[in-house]
Amino acid sequence: MYVVVEGPIGVGKTSLAGRLSQRYGAELHLELVEENPFLARFYESPESYAFQVQVYFLLFRFKQLSGISQAGLFSQNVVGDYLFDKDFIFASMNLKDAEFALYQDLYSHLSPRLPVPDLVIYLRAEPEELLRRIARRNRSFEDAMPAAYLAELTRRYDEYFQTYPGRVLTVGADELDFVGNPEHERDLLARIDAVLNLPAPVSG
Repeated sequence: MYVVVEGPIGVGKTSLAGRLSQRYGAELHLELVEENPFLARFYESPESYAFQVQVYFLLFRFKQLSGISQAGLFSQNVVGDYLFDKDFIFASMNLKDAEFALYQDLYSHLSPRLPVPDLVIYLRAEPEELLRRIARRNRSFEDAMPAAYLAELTRRYDEYFQTYPGRVLTVGADELDFVGNPEHERDLLARIDAVLNLPAPVSG
């Protein structure tokens, strides 16, 4: 079983992926955002560093996902907090003209070589709520993120998942506190169990 939690910046992907990994006894496969050496500079000067930040993410994510595939993905359960296609969503916002054409060429060669998730859980929240959550996690390089950028990112995520060819569970996360509210967490995990056609794990 291969399950991915996806959604815009700050929505809670990593937190939910960690809980699902524990619940299903799965290997947890996390995106290592902070390791991108261009990211802080991109937020300061997007036009100057967009290509560097996107190509780094593209190659780094491809290497990560190739690694779990080669290690025998389908012999174990894996839960991840990003979909490889997210890279294209961000690149379509951040790159233009010749840089985007070059990126598309790289992406088209890499994407077909990666495994497809059995289920993608799309966590969705409005930009105002995303800004509040981003502020709470206090990453210095995200401090100046514009609300307009998050609004455009959310719009593009919505468009992408309207035509996504695989299985998607869309979860409205604006009023959902699965980190701090045990009832919210219990209800969400039960909903995911049902979509995966799995019995609830027995505690004790």
